[in-house]
Amino acid sequence: MSLGLPTQIRSSLQAQAFPIPSSAWIESALPNRNPLPPLPALVATIKTRLLAVDLTTPGLLEAPAPAFPANLVNPEVTEIKLAEDIPVQVLDVENLSRSKWEQVEELEAIARGEQTKGREIVRLPIRNAADGDDDEDGAGEDTAAGRSSGSAAASAAAAARANANATHRLVLQDCQGQKVHGVELKRIERVGVGVLNIGEKMMLRRGATVARGVVLLEPATCAVLGGKVEAWQRAWLDSRLARLKEAVGADAA
Repeated sequence: MSLGLPTQIRSSLQAQAFPIPSSAWIESALPNRNPLPPLPALVATIKTRLLAVDLTTPGLLEAPAPAFPANLVNPEVTEIKLAEDIPVQVLDVENLSRSKWEQVEELEAIARGEQTKGREIVRLPIRNAADGDDDEDGAGEDTAAGRSSGSAAASAAAAARANANATHRLVLQDCQGQKVHGVELKRIERVGVGVLNIGEKMMLRRGATVARGVVLLEPATCAVLGGKVEAWQRAWLDSRLARLKEAVGADAA
């Protein structure tokens, strides 16, 4: 292996505004092949593996790894700005614009794999040509299909509007294990229940505002990098559903 290979990979990741892993971790994550693939393929491999690992893994990031300042979660501090870019991972996401019951329905749909659907056109059965009503049947089918298409389009548009106006609260964790809440100050398209994965990586940019211990998230100072910690996703979905159902039951009692 070229002695400069980890350095080249770190430089490429830095140019793409990704967290910078240590040389030792890069070497451990490289494919066991000889010869190694070209540099772009190696960078892509390291990115994929980096986005799938727990940020708190010892030795993962190049020291000193950026982390939240000690006074970040102090509610008595009115406002501070982050002094550097800080990589974080998502531990929880909640849509504050929806009721508990709506959140239960949303999570159950995600669990069934129904969270994302394209527009559907449902066509009615065509009557037998012997009935002599071919034209009417065709017209009826087209009308029904048009109504179905229009309904699907309206539903999709309504969902898009609701999502556009949503406000989400996240639990974010840095490489040292410190946890803070983040709330959307301005809508971030890639943030949402069923859209953002648990364990997904984000980069909080230098200059991001923290008010009363809460990070104010907006597109200019928050980049969603992708990824997921697979084992966390199912555990989060199950526990989140259980907590919401318990809360719904308590509210109804």
